Amino acid sequence: MQQNPRSTKYLLRFDDICPTMNWMVWSEIEGAMAERNLKPILAVVPDNRDPVLEVEPAVEDFWGRIRSWQARGWTIALHGYQHRYVTRHSGIVTVRKKSEFAGVPAAEQEEKLQRGVKIFERQGITSHVWIAPSNSFDAATVSLLPKFGITTICDGNFRFPFLDRGNVFWVPQQLFRFRPAPAGIWTVCYHHNHWTSEDLRQFRADLDQYGPQISSLDDIVREYGGRRSRGQPYCARVRDSRRF
Repeated sequence: MQQNPRSTKYLLRFDDICPTMNWMVWSEIEGAMAERNLKPILAVVPDNRDPVLEVEPAVEDFWGRIRSWQARGWTIALHGYQHRYVTRHSGIVTVRKKSEFAGVPAAEQEEKLQRGVKIFERQGITSHVWIAPSNSFDAATVSLLPKFGITTICDGNFRFPFLDRGNVFWVPQQLFRFRPAPAGIWTVCYHHNHWTSEDLRQFRADLDQYGPQISSLDDIVREYGGRRSRGQPYCARVRDSRRF
């Protein structure tokens, strides 16, 4: 596929950031991004209760690290509340039938969002970005987010960001590895807990290859923040494939 580097931009995103993640691997990832002055999106779980994410002993200075990344200009996103799947609903943008939010009554969703945001606030974290565990949430979630200052959603399989009818800004997330892509904004989402040395090597190589095209969320908001959707408010999600 022919790629136009002037019109193709990538965003870096790391999910499942929590006190018990794989910090040994993360130190290598963090260093690689800092060396290249990249500004990723970090999906932070406010109060992790998912045992699958318990990979290493919890670090005591977790929130201090989050504040330091925020100070660097890295985007901190609200990644659900406790990362606990309580329904088998897929929601509006994914096909996976497990969710912390989709299918949950609006009042319960609101309580979870409130608790998650309050944890961020107590820790000095400011976030305007929503990333749901397993990318699963519903229309009720979307309607509640602005109440808590969340005005951006990073999810969905489409090529360019847009502002929906409720003035929520949608940034797509389509890829799980770097590869050539046509014109558009392409968010590459990583889950690093079980990375190998080969995964790290490939990550560094990809940063070197695609680095000039990697943007920050702040830059994308400045460029596309006023772009209105011409189609449906939500877009079905398709997992990383070789077809766009």
